[in-house]
Amino acid sequence: MELVLTSPPYPMIPQWDALFASLGARSYPAMTRVLAEAWAACHRVLVPGGILAVVIGDALRTDDDGFRLWSNHAATLVDAERAGFRPLPYVLWKKPTNRPNAYLGSGFLPPNAYVTLDCEFVLLFRKGGPRRFVAHDPRREASRFTRAERDRWFSQVWEDVRGARQATTGRRTGAFPAALAERLVRMFSVVGDTVLDPFAGTGTTLWAASRLGRAAVGVELDPIVFRDLEAEARRRAVPTWRGARAGGRTARTTRARAGSSRRPPPRR
Repeated sequence: MELVLTSPPYPMIPQWDALFASLGARSYPAMTRVLAEAWAACHRVLVPGGILAVVIGDALRTDDDGFRLWSNHAATLVDAERAGFRPLPYVLWKKPTNRPNAYLGSGFLPPNAYVTLDCEFVLLFRKGGPRRFVAHDPRREASRFTRAERDRWFSQVWEDVRGARQATTGRRTGAFPAALAERLVRMFSVVGDTVLDPFAGTGTTLWAASRLGRAAVGVELDPIVFRDLEAEARRRAVPTWRGARAGGRTARTTRARAGSSRRPPPRR
């Protein structure tokens, strides 16, 4: 694998409580440990110089000690570095909103109002040093971006990518826009690379990688979401291969592959 691109379940977001509980994680430290195991597995399968890109947001929630911020991006930075990754400069994804003046708390009366969370983090890590290529590598040359793309994409704040609506399949899936996936695939992989999404969901990363001439592998824990993923592959006329693996199911295509397991990705 040359690139891991994913948006995992966010700890302390209620929609993911049941998933984390099914993995024995009912506290914040336990939830972050589930993700930490995934980052360790990603480090293991990436090539030297491979990139891990994690789209994640923080959480606001009340516990026994009251209302507070749960800093998911900070936990991910610590856990990925502990897994062996080198942190790189990250992106702040400022999602456009129809409520620019939204606030939390006491409104116009200080000091008990709260800043709203309207940014998510695109955290970037590398396994070791930069990837090495031969001079004028044709796959790299075919993956070139324009000066305008470089200047816009490699700035730290992104305001030009809209968020995606939650899927309406009745299952819990994250809102991960295709435009964001395609940008990151182009920034951090070359044509012919393989892209992994260990939390595949509805397959946004897989389809983006496929459209851009990369192969892709996805892992999805939820069997219903996995079924929908296979159905979408058929709708897109992508040939698939399916076999048993690690107690679960694996479906593979020539350009996009998806796997389903009863255990979380790091245990595969």
